[in-house]
Amino acid sequence: MRPAHLLPALAATILSFALNPASAQTALNDGFARDSRQPIDQTYTDHIRKYTTDPQFSSRLVDYLPASATVPTPAKVLGDVAGAPDMLPYAEDVYKYFRQLESASPRVKVFSIGHTEENREMIAVAIADPALLQGAKENGERLAKLADPRTIGLDDSKAQPLIDQSYPVYYITGTIHSSETGAPTALMELAYRLAVDDAPYIKYIRSHMIVLITPVVEVDGRDRMVDTYRWHKAHPGQEWPRLAYWGHYVAHDNNRDAMGMTLNLTNNVLNTYLGWHAQVLHDLHESVPFLYDNTVGDGPYNAWIDPALADEWAELGWNNVAQMQSLGMPGVFTHGDFDTWSPGYLMFLAGMHNGISRLYETFGNGGADTVKRILQPEEYSRTWYRQNPPLPTVMWSQRDNNNYEESALLSTLAYFSRNTHHFLENYYRKSKRSVQKPTLDGPAAYVLPADAAELNRQLQLLNVLKLQHVEVQQLSATLTSSVPPAKRGDKPTTQTFPAGSYVVRLDQPYSRVADALLDKQYWAPDDPQKHPYDDTGWSFTQLFNVKAVRLTDAGVLKATMTPVADFDQASGKISGSGSGSGSVYAIANTGQTSLLPLVYTLKQAHVETTEKAFDAEGKHYAAGSLLITQADEQSLAVTLRKLSLDATRLGAAPSVAAHPAPAPRIAFMHTWLGTQTEGWWRLAFDKAGIPFSYISTQTASSESDLRGKYDVIVFAPVGRSSSQEIINGLPKWGNALPWQKSEITPNLGLLDSTPDMREGLGYDGLAHLKTFVEKGGLLITCEDTAQFAIDTGLAPGVSVAPHDDARVVGSVLNSVFVAPSSPIANGYGTGLPVMSANGMVFNVSNTLARQGGRMLMDPYEHRPTDRGGPDDSDITQGRQLAEPEVLPKQQPWQPKQLNEDQMRNNVQVIPVQYRPEVILRFSEQKTLLLSGLLDKAGSIAEHAIVVNAHLGAGNVLLFANNPVYRGETIGSYDLVFNAILNYDHLRQPVATPAPDQPAAKTVPAER
Repeated sequence: MRPAHLLPALAATILSFALNPASAQTALNDGFARDSRQPIDQTYTDHIRKYTTDPQFSSRLVDYLPASATVPTPAKVLGDVAGAPDMLPYAEDVYKYFRQLESASPRVKVFSIGHTEENREMIAVAIADPALLQGAKENGERLAKLADPRTIGLDDSKAQPLIDQSYPVYYITGTIHSSETGAPTALMELAYRLAVDDAPYIKYIRSHMIVLITPVVEVDGRDRMVDTYRWHKAHPGQEWPRLAYWGHYVAHDNNRDAMGMTLNLTNNVLNTYLGWHAQVLHDLHESVPFLYDNTVGDGPYNAWIDPALADEWAELGWNNVAQMQSLGMPGVFTHGDFDTWSPGYLMFLAGMHNGISRLYETFGNGGADTVKRILQPEEYSRTWYRQNPPLPTVMWSQRDNNNYEESALLSTLAYFSRNTHHFLENYYRKSKRSVQKPTLDGPAAYVLPADAAELNRQLQLLNVLKLQHVEVQQLSATLTSSVPPAKRGDKPTTQTFPAGSYVVRLDQPYSRVADALLDKQYWAPDDPQKHPYDDTGWSFTQLFNVKAVRLTDAGVLKATMTPVADFDQASGKISGSGSGSGSVYAIANTGQTSLLPLVYTLKQAHVETTEKAFDAEGKHYAAGSLLITQADEQSLAVTLRKLSLDATRLGAAPSVAAHPAPAPRIAFMHTWLGTQTEGWWRLAFDKAGIPFSYISTQTASSESDLRGKYDVIVFAPVGRSSSQEIINGLPKWGNALPWQKSEITPNLGLLDSTPDMREGLGYDGLAHLKTFVEKGGLLITCEDTAQFAIDTGLAPGVSVAPHDDARVVGSVLNSVFVAPSSPIANGYGTGLPVMSANGMVFNVSNTLARQGGRMLMDPYEHRPTDRGGPDDSDITQGRQLAEPEVLPKQQPWQPKQLNEDQMRNNVQVIPVQYRPEVILRFSEQKTLLLSGLLDKAGSIAEHAIVVNAHLGAGNVLLFANNPVYRGETIGSYDLVFNAILNYDHLRQPVATPAPDQPAAKTVPAER
């Protein structure tokens, strides 16, 4: 809640934004009258009113449609009006209409902006007066100079005429979330109105700005959603299949890719936004009733935005709400409880590139059915920021949804068109301040020191920045610079950076996104916002496991450096003294993500992985380094460059233990409960070039000999599922839920198919998984699938430790390797930053017995009340002193050691060779937080987070952290890749606690 003393000031601000814009304009709605001389399409208008369930769910902006003798309405393609019941158009039909609009009106131009992972087209539609569209290239050149004020010497006098001559671009995107179905038809009709309507306010919009529309962002998912809706309409009275797949890889999380830039849709939208030099990116979503303009949002705001952006959010958001209130439409509000902290949302591409990010959440039904909706009290309650709340119960239609979206968009476009000069001035000022960042708020630059061990991960990080259109330089000579202190009160230090180090200068237009990604984040435990909407930490330097030095001394900008446009030449080098066809090539394992892909690429070569460290040609090679023979050097160099690797040609094979590195047969196993989180893993494997088979839990249930087909099964997170759900699947008291290609569902079944999504793994499948591991297979699990492995007995001696007391929300935490000689740890140092969703941790035990019970006294923590001090021994009076043996101290990541009495005739004791091995644990409490939110860390500090459990001849690898997450955790990918590369050598001796030694005294009994 906002403090009460701020409400009068806030109300005054709202009124000011609503009634006193930056340039003179009419009062609310006075300019929304339509042109009475323009005829109305009466049939279309009658259908609008027919499908609107309540007159107050419409406005005079959209309760009619102007007629045109030459321009088709959406009904020509749809067969009915936009938002009509029982009808959802495919993306192809949406595009067909926009291209018809383009053919019929000189005010519309359609552009292809790229393709999806499944090669479906994405488009952008520009709408404006013909003169503006014809001059779009010249206008873009002017906007480019405002976007990069370096081109005009940061000279305001040169910027002013550019501002005066230019017109802005307002970019609207729809349906990134496939189950949110209303935006395509709303945008079809909006485009028609903008192209045809002669209402004075619309004529003003199209004569003063370009409206750019991408009607469908997630095209693959849209077509699948239409398929499931068609199945629903063809099977009345039945449950219909849930949307198992949206995009090719991820579902709802496609709106969390604006940092990692891994998805085609994200890159296509950003390139379009920056290519047009747009000022606004306005993303349309559906959820809460009736329209939530979360432009204003709630705190904490992102710490790297220009303050002017926060002012623009308030100006546009509150004005939009005021306009909608004056139109008599209930349930429209802004502010809410959506914190504007994470820059991972699609709309934030604008906010991080000197534009304005906006988002609507409009009420939707997940299809085009008209249904009764019963709201929850928190949805219809009246609050200070929602004075005209939604109705508690409504009959809601897709036409209602379209009315709200179009009315809100038209009213905000009208406001924007009357204030274009104001917003273009802000656009220039934000761009200028971004260039001036080193001398204003800082820092001056980030330097990634030249380091062959980190080069592979550095290049991946720099490529992300390149996708963000951030400029990267490389030092031509050594640089010595002052380095700010790590903590307040400490003194600055100096550091020398070698030539070849990469520099991300922050005197560039998109410095803010670079700073936001490379800096650290801190979310205060006592922040008033108690429910972070998404991750609180994301530092890419930490998650990519690279060193980056934040420099505030602007002197770094004077160093000799050259721009780097292409990173392909940074690697792929083969050095060394060896020669000839019998050469041995060595590639050091330094935690790269490319060693496993290399094994699959070099099909004709012989590859071995070393089991110990060695030195050769003046270089040190850690355990897990690769030795390659029988390889063509020219082909090898091409492959190395592609994979960002370097190799050394050795004069002879080193004397070091090694084993062949075959290309393991990998299967990805998914459930039909959810495929999004595992989709990020599939994406990482596909981008790396690691082949795999894709099976479901139903496949595992039907195939008894999984080990005959696969060496490794990756069971990536399902996403908040229970072990019971994984085994049982969905409830089966209804009809079957097919996910298959058919005449009415032509887009289903591409990735996988099933006649009935309800079936789970089942107990047969569980038995098959157990046999797979017992016969030497490796099962990789993470988060909820790790819990599943524990619950079902696949991970003897491992349990999930209580961690509810700790508060972690998508935070970057510090971890320490417990078993540095494990092949899983190959190439890593002593520690690793990891992403933790909620602080999940493991306990390990040397027995299968259920943990728990009431312990009368813990000798590790305290002694009973008696003589002496806390570290003294008790003395029993009247007899000789019998000093007990000192019990070894158990660390949080270690199992409790057993004494002779506890092991006697105890079938629950796990034999030493089958006891779980802790690979990685959280660090101590005071060093645990790296970025984000962490509170009450005591219950998770120093606990295990990566454990290798043993079952039969195989292994079950359990992750409490997610090592493959949203394309952001490159630094921890190799934990998974190392395990796969060494799947058949994970039982070699590792640095684990010594075997249990019988003790002279038993530990206290449990009762």
